[in-house]
Amino acid sequence: MEGRFEDEVWIKKLGLGQYNANCYIVACPQTREGVIIDAPAEAERILAEAEGVKVASILITHAHFDHLGALAELKSALGARVATHPKEVLPQPPDFFLEEGDLVQVGTVSLKVIHTPGHTAGSICLLTGRHLFSGDTLFPGGPGKTQTPSHFLQIVENLEKKIFILPDDTLVYPGHGEGTVLAKEKGEFRQFRQRPSQPDLCGDVLWLAQ
Repeated sequence: MEGRFEDEVWIKKLGLGQYNANCYIVACPQTREGVIIDAPAEAERILAEAEGVKVASILITHAHFDHLGALAELKSALGARVATHPKEVLPQPPDFFLEEGDLVQVGTVSLKVIHTPGHTAGSICLLTGRHLFSGDTLFPGGPGKTQTPSHFLQIVENLEKKIFILPDDTLVYPGHGEGTVLAKEKGEFRQFRQRPSQPDLCGDVLWLAQ
């Protein structure tokens, strides 16, 4: 297998489809057991990159269509179990649910579920070691898009209480585009907090642009 090898975990990132949504193949280097995180598009490419990995599950961070385009084909080809948070609605019912604090074990790799509603009601992040798969909850420079001011306050609260408490060297693997490191995001968020913000703030927010 080729990919990113750090801290006893193998990670392969694929940017897929017209929305450049990210799919991550995460595996245990010792047993080659693994999971796929999100299934945006281009199932054949995902299957090719996952060759040699014993994919046990497909974990969906949230149920927006741009993260699901390849799901049915991947499930059929791999026979893998599909999981998401109970508040997310997939085209077909999942095989099991992912709730706050749950652990998904693949070989020696353990992925912890962190429920971070705001972008959607059932949005989750997945943490293994210092690797955080943030879905559309956190991007470089800001949170995921929110539909209402109350959703924005919700995503900020979850970032403060559940994500920004993680170590500064935590690597962030978002649902779209390039990754980041948590120290940078914490620093920009602190600057955002020090300035007054509009009470109706929501949508695509950047910490340093408000």
